Amino acid sequence: MSEIVIVGLNHRTAPVEVRERLAFPADTVGHALRGLRERDGISEGVILSTCNRVEVCVLSEAGYKGVEQVKDFLAGFHGVPIGELSDHLYHYLGEEAVRHLFRVSSSLDSMVLGEPQILGQVKDAYGYALEFKAIGPVLDKFFTKAFSVAKRVRTETRVANSAVSVSYAAVELAKKILGDLPDKVVMLIGAGEMCELAARHLLSAGAKGILVTNRTFERAVLLAEEFEGTAVRFEELATHLKRADIILSSTGAPHFVLKREDVEAVLRIRRNRPMFFIDMAVPRDIDPDANEIDNVYVYDIDDLNNVIETNLEERQREASLAEEIVLAEVAGFLRWLDSQQVTPTIVSLRRKFDEVRQAEVAKALSALGTADPKTRKVVESLASSILNKVLHSPISSLKREADGRNPMEMVTAVREIFDLPEEGPEAAPEAAERPPEQGGNVGRQ
Repeated sequence: MSEIVIVGLNHRTAPVEVRERLAFPADTVGHALRGLRERDGISEGVILSTCNRVEVCVLSEAGYKGVEQVKDFLAGFHGVPIGELSDHLYHYLGEEAVRHLFRVSSSLDSMVLGEPQILGQVKDAYGYALEFKAIGPVLDKFFTKAFSVAKRVRTETRVANSAVSVSYAAVELAKKILGDLPDKVVMLIGAGEMCELAARHLLSAGAKGILVTNRTFERAVLLAEEFEGTAVRFEELATHLKRADIILSSTGAPHFVLKREDVEAVLRIRRNRPMFFIDMAVPRDIDPDANEIDNVYVYDIDDLNNVIETNLEERQREASLAEEIVLAEVAGFLRWLDSQQVTPTIVSLRRKFDEVRQAEVAKALSALGTADPKTRKVVESLASSILNKVLHSPISSLKREADGRNPMEMVTAVREIFDLPEEGPEAAPEAAERPPEQGGNVGRQ
């Protein structure tokens, strides 16, 4: 009986040197998917490979044996002894596999809770499986459903709403203090990585221009060209500071680059128009006393980290709501998945007994030696009535179990008792194909 299986490792179970050994670069995914599907008992497969996780999802006809199949595939494809992977790999089957993918797609299992990149990466993995014809009706519905679950989580909770990185926190604070950014000019003092990243985000948020200054002017020129801004010589900082509304500083200087009196002088020239300073340097670049000046706002790296901690706490609170959504969606998908096993069993059961009915009716009519229409009708009616009564109990039990009480045990029992042939989920009629939706489907990103 087919079962969804997921095997993988992530940032919590394996260090980067192990993760990179199992990574699947884009140009290897097609070959890998073909090799995966060549394994006995694996009819569908999807490979998700990111910097923080590698996971292989398959539809396996071998149940738990499918786990070992996927582990062997991972080890064999990458030429890594399975013994070196065992401590790092995890696996999920059935309901746990469904819950896991829904959580991953909704960014509830990410290193940074609520980060948006993982959904696009899952969509890419699904897209590759489609492209290389490695996905079939079950995993197609499974991943499509995962996308709609992620959409529900983002729409109905605030799990991804608050900034949880230094650069995004800087942008969030700038918006709170200065309002809309399209008419604001950013000045970058120094070339610190976090400072540079924050500047990128501010420009993406609509800031209209950027000034760049650095002790090494050539570096300022390069950065200014990258940002399509203006380079300023470091010794001319005070002259150009009046043009900036948002100042990002990270110089590595052992003393203040801007003292309180420097800021006071600039603010007078600006006629008290607000200035927002983000000091990412340690030791600090901006005199903290400048924060006492009206219309001057100075935030250092600790202030930004406090914002991040507060936002993370909010995300954690929202995550509990997201988990409830996931649990509800898992139950809905499992009902659909169960129906894909139950419906073919009912069809197969009816087909087998109808063949018996037809054979026995023909035998009875032959023994009666008559072609009388009335007699034929009575015999056929009797056979059909007996058949319906015999099948009523097992079919009713199958349908009742499909409404929530472990239908797979009943399916297995019925198939064994009546010696029914194995049939894949694709044998289910069209009406049973699509899982219940609570949100729109999302295609490949």
